[in-house]
Amino acid sequence: MTNTMTLKTMEKPRLSVKVQTLATIAAIMSAVAVPQIFHVLGAVLGLGTGLGESFLPMHLPILLVGLLAGPYAGAVAGMFGPLVSFAFSGMPGIAMLPFMMLELCVYGLAAGLLRTVKLPVILKVLIAQTAGRAIRAAAVLFAVYGLGSDSVAVASIWMSIGAGICGIVLQWMLLPMIVHFVERMADEEL
Repeated sequence: MTNTMTLKTMEKPRLSVKVQTLATIAAIMSAVAVPQIFHVLGAVLGLGTGLGESFLPMHLPILLVGLLAGPYAGAVAGMFGPLVSFAFSGMPGIAMLPFMMLELCVYGLAAGLLRTVKLPVILKVLIAQTAGRAIRAAAVLFAVYGLGSDSVAVASIWMSIGAGICGIVLQWMLLPMIVHFVERMADEEL
């Protein structure tokens, strides 16, 4: 007798390439625009980039597009969101850009791979967050110890988690509600 574990999946409609492409573009645009709102508010309040670092506004659209549109949309938006943001605003800083591109790509990919897995959305978000942060930590460690880079510090691994705890919690609260709302609206249209 063998004991195998299988993941339960939900029936979700397969999205067309056009819908996935539009979702990816919308997520990239949001990953550029939403952080700017936080940075402007931070500047007005005298906090500089502190609000962006605390609330992680770029992460929200990337996780969301993965959860709603799948792994391709999530991974592409995660890879290009920080790059486009850097091209337009110079943020994230050049030293952190490759790490954020990798982290957000994994966020979107993991969230997308979990799209049809029968789990509460909050667990999907937690798994995607953990995967993204783990890959980012591995990349930072490789850059520092493998390549001898001094443009990033190992301490940035823990500092980014501590600084972003409000954003992490915000993702746990908002993303399940948004996914539920969007899926309910989609069900009503069918």
